[in-house]
Amino acid sequence: MSAVVESYCPDLNLINRGKVRDIYDVDEGHLLFVASDRVSAFDVVMSNGIPGKGKILNQLSLFWFDLLSDLGANHLAVTDFEAMPESVKTYRDQLEGRSILVRKLAILPVEAIVRGYITGSGWKEYKKQGTVCDIPLPEGLEESEQLPAPLYTPSTKAEQGLHDENIHPDKAAEILGAEQAKAVTDRAIALYVKAAAYAATRGIIIADTKFEFGVDVAGDLVLADEVLTPDSSRFWPADKYATGRGQDSFDKQYVRDYLESIHFDKTNPVEIPGDVVARTLEKYVEAYRLITGEEPAL
Repeated sequence: MSAVVESYCPDLNLINRGKVRDIYDVDEGHLLFVASDRVSAFDVVMSNGIPGKGKILNQLSLFWFDLLSDLGANHLAVTDFEAMPESVKTYRDQLEGRSILVRKLAILPVEAIVRGYITGSGWKEYKKQGTVCDIPLPEGLEESEQLPAPLYTPSTKAEQGLHDENIHPDKAAEILGAEQAKAVTDRAIALYVKAAAYAATRGIIIADTKFEFGVDVAGDLVLADEVLTPDSSRFWPADKYATGRGQDSFDKQYVRDYLESIHFDKTNPVEIPGDVVARTLEKYVEAYRLITGEEPAL
């Protein structure tokens, strides 16, 4: 199985290549999202990909969209490849299993991050000043400790190659307006709470995650992009969890560890060795298997 690092569909109108997704403008109301096998670390897309990674991300997002559908609308329009427009089915060999047709939305300029545990950039800030996104937290928390309640910590959305910036919820309200900011906060926390409760029954801790939202033509808030994948979330194995240290995770940690070992300059893409690719794919497959109880279709 070879990696699909870039989709090539010349008869479709490519409008963006992100860190993972290629996005095509299909018609007046719809976009085609294609989950490639690209892998990024430190905001740099590597030279080679992880074969099958995009299919796993796509299938896992669809699982979560379904599980969380009672909490509000999402952007899905067509998920069955056989029901896709003929212009899409022309590229079956590239797109099947890794594509969804979604409604066009006005995407909000704020990422909705929800933290259930203190880790990552939140832990770094807390150690310095006792806050996360300038939100005061209780004294004496340990690394990876569960927070008293899920914490909404939004960020700005940076262009590719740049870093998102964590912001206080009040700043998000200035950007979005108070009413919309509250709707995003409430929905994001509700999504996290339900997903975390489900994941706990599967032996996984969702330490944190990020959601993206848009607004449809009726002005309604709609969940968009990917949902609760190892690329957008920190998944920890519950049976290995302990506070006071960093945790094992179901994500790109093997890639990051390799890059650190070669003193990666965090600027120029490099080739990821085959053994690192294989171990990273194993983590994605394991996460999918644990969460869904099924094997991913690769």
